[in-house]
Amino acid sequence: MTGMPRLSATGVLVTVCVGVFLASLDQTSVVTALPEIMLDIGITIDRLDDIAWVVTAYMLGFTVAMPLLGRAGDVFGYRRLYLSATLLFGLGSTLVALADGLGWLIAARIVQAVGGGALIPGAIALASERLPHARRALVFGIVGAAAETGAVLGPLYGGVIIELLGWRWIFWTNLPVVGLLLLAMVTVPEIKATGGRLDLKGGLLLAGGLALVTGALSQRSLFTVDAVLPFAIAIAALAAITLLVYVEASAKEPVIAKALFLSRRFAAAMSAQLLVGAALIMALVTVPLMADTVLGQSPLEGGLRLMRFTGAIPFGALLGGFAVRWTSVRLPTIVGLLLGALGFILMGTWDEQISDPALTIHLATGGFGFGLVIAPLVLSVVESASESYRGTAAAWVTVSRMLGMTLGLAALSAWGMGEFQVLTSTLEFPLRFAGEESDAYQARIAAYQDGVTGASFEVFKAFFRVGAALTFVAIVPSLFINDRRKAS
Repeated sequence: MTGMPRLSATGVLVTVCVGVFLASLDQTSVVTALPEIMLDIGITIDRLDDIAWVVTAYMLGFTVAMPLLGRAGDVFGYRRLYLSATLLFGLGSTLVALADGLGWLIAARIVQAVGGGALIPGAIALASERLPHARRALVFGIVGAAAETGAVLGPLYGGVIIELLGWRWIFWTNLPVVGLLLLAMVTVPEIKATGGRLDLKGGLLLAGGLALVTGALSQRSLFTVDAVLPFAIAIAALAAITLLVYVEASAKEPVIAKALFLSRRFAAAMSAQLLVGAALIMALVTVPLMADTVLGQSPLEGGLRLMRFTGAIPFGALLGGFAVRWTSVRLPTIVGLLLGALGFILMGTWDEQISDPALTIHLATGGFGFGLVIAPLVLSVVESASESYRGTAAAWVTVSRMLGMTLGLAALSAWGMGEFQVLTSTLEFPLRFAGEESDAYQARIAAYQDGVTGASFEVFKAFFRVGAALTFVAIVPSLFINDRRKAS
């Protein structure tokens, strides 16, 4: 690399943020594309559970590989981790764009997600090692804001690309950006790598255990208790985790640092992050689904409505990063959780007449609150670790959130469907009787539709109430996050 220009610390921060933005964009843009994907590859409406794996697979890939890859960054260097993750993300994007069946599509999404997931700890570690310790909280807020901005724009971006070019171009357009990221990152020298040994056996066991845990949590029947499969998967997960504990006990440099998991600060921040993830998915799914169904709006309008919520998250993330420099870690965390819960409570009052400015105020309040907690929780987790485990710790931040989202999504699906069936069980589908007058038949149809709409509203409001409860509960572990800072 002699003679090549080198990126400044700010340039590195911008580069890693672009990668995080792109990975987050693909996490949410595919939601808008699901109807088009179903038509293109021949998935019928009765296979909604199958097509949902296009989303779940990305969450799965994000979750299971991140601790091992984060540790790989600690051992081999964060620049190498970021370069490898970018290449893998590009490969996955290409495979998704070429997919001609559901199995191929799901497998390709996992490949893409493993690369995208590894970008997160790589970005956090790369940025933090090149900027002063005192600015770490702000850096984490900026990286978090980049991730959330990608998630914000994903549904809208997906809708626009589908209208202009088709769903496959959501993934083809990733490749030029991937090329630019690689060109930028090859100019960045590796500052240091802790070296040592990568605990591959423990990492693979951990990945397998997390995959099984995620698989069990993603099964709707885990909550309805009407199938054996999720419990069999959960038993297999327990066996994998038990074997992992045995293997790690004798490992010289374990992928799971014992000191990290014995830290009260780490445990408290991870617990709060798990609950935040479970609550957040309630809004991300319910807001557009409510718009597209009971309110009879277009998918684009549903995405625009969700943007009122997600659009406030980056602003909260930036403010949270600034706030931690001048106040305790606890304060912005607890204020953010209170605002998040308030947003859910306000959303729980919606009816068919909800409109602006109340609509935007309710959604922005919740989104801003969830943004505020990002930098404090990331800082608490990363500073719980030694310098040699910084990438590993950064990975666990996202793992905890993704596990919470997976759990929340499965619970939402299982309980929501059950509750909807209970609420509509007394409604009789309006079949026309012989000799029945048209006006009478239309009146029965209207009454039936009103009943279904009313039941749907009750279910959606219940989702918002659950989101509020989870957010309030997250305050409890947040109280145990101490504000001890490491010396520079």
